[in-house]
Amino acid sequence: MSRKPEKAKTGERARLEILFDRPQLLGKLFGEYDQNLVALENRLGVYISARGNRVQIEGEAEQAARARDVLTGLYNRLTHGQPIDEGDVEGAVAMSADPSLEGVVKAAAGEAPPIMIRTRRKTIVPRSGTQIRYMESLASDDIIFALGPAGTGKTYLAVAQAVSQLVAGSVDRLILSRPAVEAGERLGFLPGDMKEKVDPYLRPLYDALYDMLPTEQVERRIASGEIEIAPLAFMRGRTLSDAFVILDEAQNTTPAQMKMFLTRFGMRSRMVVCGDPKQVDLPEPGKSGLADAVAKLEGIDGIATVRFNAADVVRHPIVGRIVEAYEGPDA
Repeated sequence: MSRKPEKAKTGERARLEILFDRPQLLGKLFGEYDQNLVALENRLGVYISARGNRVQIEGEAEQAARARDVLTGLYNRLTHGQPIDEGDVEGAVAMSADPSLEGVVKAAAGEAPPIMIRTRRKTIVPRSGTQIRYMESLASDDIIFALGPAGTGKTYLAVAQAVSQLVAGSVDRLILSRPAVEAGERLGFLPGDMKEKVDPYLRPLYDALYDMLPTEQVERRIASGEIEIAPLAFMRGRTLSDAFVILDEAQNTTPAQMKMFLTRFGMRSRMVVCGDPKQVDLPEPGKSGLADAVAKLEGIDGIATVRFNAADVVRHPIVGRIVEAYEGPDA
């Protein structure tokens, strides 16, 4: 490879070397046309050269160490049979900036990553420091409010945890809901039967499910009632016991709707409420049930609040920059 890095930050320079003991994994580690190495070079201002199973990293000492830790962590994921993609690389680079996350970024050789969610189709590891705290909360708290912009993994990780618990038998049902705010939850004028009327509003939840479970399992569990996907209005009057319940796009609930939803909580259940307080589509944005609930309930034992920001966006890096631009001082 003959690439040259961007100009490194001023400071002590270093040349570090990593020797990988399973050369057959390096194609996946480096990515197609070495795209993962190129991403590291561009993000950290280092120069990376590879020959056989030996990788050398040259650049400002701190940045070179971060690049080494990222490559080591990604390699260890591959040794445990976990695929990596561009998002994993970006997430590992972002987490490497926080010294407190070193143990997560560079999982020790021979050990599984310390925090993960296993589903039938994939094993999910955190891509940001906030995702680590969120995943810990998903495994321990009764009610979790997940606040922040699109692309931070709020709903995706909640669905992953719910599927994991459903498959393990920790809960009997998985209930996913969203407010159909665009139609005012009055869906009668839309064509088709009830499923066809509400599916467009619930499609993101279906997409997450199909990412976690084989298609035939999703359809079978929906048919049996183990997985239920329904508009928020369908939750009224129910008690949701032995269930993992997720409310998505919760910023578009009214305070009355949110109270109705939260009081559905039953024995041996867990609730996750996801939403972006800055993307309210209600006629009166100031009367969002999500903001009202967090203000009233934050700090109560058993209820956790996790806040994401633009730095936690795990989609394409440009999404994070778009979020930052919209949330800037003039927003």
